[in-house]
Amino acid sequence: MQVQTVKSLLSVVASIAAAASLMVFVQPVLAQSSSQNSSRAGNSKEKDKETPPQGLDQQTAKVLSEAIELLNMENHAGAAAKIATLNFEKLSPYERAKVEQILFQVSYSQEKFAEARDHLKKAVDSGGLNAQEVSDAKYQSAQLFIQEEKWKEGAAALEDWIKTAEKPNSAAYYLLAAAYYQMEDYNRALPPAKKAVELAEKPNESWLQMLSALYLQKDQYKDAIPILETLVGLAPSKKTYWMQLSSVYGQLEDYPKALATMQLAYSAGLVTDDQEVRRLADLLMFNDVPYRCAQVLEAGIEKNTVKPDEKLYEKLANCWISAGEVDKSISPLTRAAESAGSGDLFVRLGEVQMQREDWSAMQNAIQKGIDKGQLKDPGNAQLLMGIALYNQKKCGDAKSWFQKARGAEKSRQMATGYLQLCDSQA
Repeated sequence: MQVQTVKSLLSVVASIAAAASLMVFVQPVLAQSSSQNSSRAGNSKEKDKETPPQGLDQQTAKVLSEAIELLNMENHAGAAAKIATLNFEKLSPYERAKVEQILFQVSYSQEKFAEARDHLKKAVDSGGLNAQEVSDAKYQSAQLFIQEEKWKEGAAALEDWIKTAEKPNSAAYYLLAAAYYQMEDYNRALPPAKKAVELAEKPNESWLQMLSALYLQKDQYKDAIPILETLVGLAPSKKTYWMQLSSVYGQLEDYPKALATMQLAYSAGLVTDDQEVRRLADLLMFNDVPYRCAQVLEAGIEKNTVKPDEKLYEKLANCWISAGEVDKSISPLTRAAESAGSGDLFVRLGEVQMQREDWSAMQNAIQKGIDKGQLKDPGNAQLLMGIALYNQKKCGDAKSWFQKARGAEKSRQMATGYLQLCDSQA
């Protein structure tokens, strides 16, 4: 089973981290006087405890605004240089927090993730952030570990954040599951993967894909079925989900549903490679639909979807035989016999010709099988050759084959009976 690739995962993380970091700059940086601060005196004491005093002096606000403008122009060096003009020792906790957030954005934009994470830590340590901002910064820091493929550190940081976050979102649980998955710790990956799906406002393909992969990894096939059914509904053009769903039904020995799923995929034009066509044919045979099995295989050969070989031609012949279309089995069975390493399939062809009562063709097929050799049951081939000759009223020639067949325990009784018939007709 495949889940979202690391590269794809990192692109998701990058977009989440970038969106979160840009939130720092959504509100314009405004100079706030002490009188403006005092206007908030009516706020509750509880809120005062949670929110540090906020305010920027006029000069600091100007520098930060210019730095943000340079960032928006992707002039990272200019933004960093602008920040460097500030005297950090004279900054208030709130001002220091805002400076570190801007420096975080500078480092992040340059993909200096360790440096960016350090700025987040300094922003938190400054004491200038409120509780929500502290939580956001810790989440961003955890995301950066994931983006760097530092799965162990990322998982630990996410676990710590989830313990204190008021309402952890589905994306956080998904990233935590992905981190554990990359560490092949599937037991720890499963609970957050389930939580991510539960919390998602609407079905998310990546979230569901992760969860289904974990269920399949742990052989929890019954749990995987509703997830895969949802994935099929979300992305009906992706044959991977159809194939997985059919395989899961097969693992649960629900072969009618395994076939129905494959048949729907086939009707939608999604069964497009050799192994898939062969599996559909096998399911059709197992579910006693041999005529349809033969049609699928012949269509696959005609469209070059499957590569004809001994096994394929033998399978096709068996489909036609099971469907009662013995005449249609001759050509594929002959091809299979010609490419086989032993003469057994020629003997099988001889048995089919016997059903058709074409004794001459039967004799010819059996002889080819004997000549090719490496037979699993030589006695049976000798018995069949005798039967072919007997029915062409060549009892003298048939007797020598029946006598040879008596040397094999399986064919001894029948060979003896035919010898008695020959003697009675002498």
